[in-house]
Amino acid sequence: MGYAPPDIIAPAGDESRLTKTVLITGISGFIAKHCALEMLASGYRVRGTVRDLSKAESVRTTLAAHADTERLDFAEADLLADNGWAAAMQGVDGVLHLASPFPLIQPADPDELVRPAVEGTRRVLGAAIHAGVGRFVQTSSVAAILAGHPREREAPYTEADWTIVDRPGVTAYERSKTLAEREGRAMATEAGPSFHYSTVNPGFVLGPALDTDVGASADLVLMMLRGKYPGMPRLSFPVVDVRDVAKAHRLALETSQPSGGRYLVASEPAWMIDIARALRARLGEGARKVPNRELPDFVVKMVALFDPAARASVPKLGLHTRFDNSQTRKALGMDFIPLSESAPALARSLIALGLV
Repeated sequence: MGYAPPDIIAPAGDESRLTKTVLITGISGFIAKHCALEMLASGYRVRGTVRDLSKAESVRTTLAAHADTERLDFAEADLLADNGWAAAMQGVDGVLHLASPFPLIQPADPDELVRPAVEGTRRVLGAAIHAGVGRFVQTSSVAAILAGHPREREAPYTEADWTIVDRPGVTAYERSKTLAEREGRAMATEAGPSFHYSTVNPGFVLGPALDTDVGASADLVLMMLRGKYPGMPRLSFPVVDVRDVAKAHRLALETSQPSGGRYLVASEPAWMIDIARALRARLGEGARKVPNRELPDFVVKMVALFDPAARASVPKLGLHTRFDNSQTRKALGMDFIPLSESAPALARSLIALGLV
């Protein structure tokens, strides 16, 4: 199928946003709901996919507390089934493809993550191309960038780096995000230069939860607040506020940059103890159960003998994850909310929602 070169979907200040419809897959997710708010607040019409339409009203209720939802509608579609995707794409100008599993505990069978991630990308992207949708942003992850590299590496990671999926210690989640992004890029290349494709690759996502369906990315802070950890393992990763992730999706959709952009969206590298310290510094009594020390590596390794979540972290103990995303900052014109604000914002929302 041929395409006319798509316009920049809606430049800043362009009232044509009011006529543009953006499809957000997996709209019930933590990041996806924030993307919906970002797009609605910027004047777009939003259509969100849910696996079951019975979930639609709860999503609408959540979003309605923060935005006018008159320009919001829903479509039923599942990553593992063809039904519904053609209908979901009708009248759509751009797609934010966020639907993908994100577990804290790695499954025994890696295909439980890899299959829906890769097949889902193939299915959603194929439907978008077939429908003539001009612009597509896929939510990838720093998990598709950071894993499988030598421990002795000193150079910071950039948007040009890729996870080496066949190396020991690479998790099923890291494989799923890497292979799904590879698949998306291959399909976009085959579709031709007039199909505008890019990925947003967020770090570990903090920032305010909108409702009690917080998902796995908020579980770490929730467990800290509940006093479930005696200390924090020596793990390091890039962190980012969910509001910046949502903004980056909009900017990636609107950008005049060439197709194929890859945007490493993160504010800074952080050790897990840094998150704990940010909570204790800002929350006072609300953070009284949050750990204030790191766990020795040997303790984590002992726990890993019977805890799958700890086992997956052992190869990464002590690795300081440095990165340089100056290319993303320049291309999207973004500065990022710091950890000192994003971690407490998540914690306060969890407390306000009665989850602690």
